[in-house]
Amino acid sequence: MNTLELKEYPDQCLRIKTKPVERFDSELESTVRAMADTMYLHQGIGLAATQVGLGLNLMIIDIGEGLTVFTNPKVVERSSKKDKMEEGCLSLPGVTVNVTRPERIKVRAQDIHGGAFLKTYNGLMAKTIQHEVDHLNGKLLIDYLNPLLRLFADRKLSRQKNGAKKPNLRI
Repeated sequence: MNTLELKEYPDQCLRIKTKPVERFDSELESTVRAMADTMYLHQGIGLAATQVGLGLNLMIIDIGEGLTVFTNPKVVERSSKKDKMEEGCLSLPGVTVNVTRPERIKVRAQDIHGGAFLKTYNGLMAKTIQHEVDHLNGKLLIDYLNPLLRLFADRKLSRQKNGAKKPNLRI
């Protein structure tokens, strides 16, 4: 198992905007394997490259249907119908936030070999894709909170970072 260091808030790498993947080679395949090992180790269903300190426009998802790799993903269409779901994040351990997102999306991306695809997703897969695309754009789950709740979450996460118990904060 080859894992990478999972970055946690407030690490600044979580706020970077990623650069496009341009090389589809064995190094990219190794990176994806290491990201997958890291995601599975931490029992996640999605992981963006920024969460392991990489500035690549790359994310992986496995909602129980097998690993899907998205390079250079772009949401090109969103349904007007929205749905609210409680979301957590590997980079914000113990924090969950109710987030309203489009129920259905259409995504243009490339696979691990550079092959382009355009596909429509709904349900948990659509929500997870949107969550991970947010990461690729430097946006975090707590950015969906109003300023007061965000301050509260920030304090809880800071205490955790300093050795206190995980916050288990539901917002």
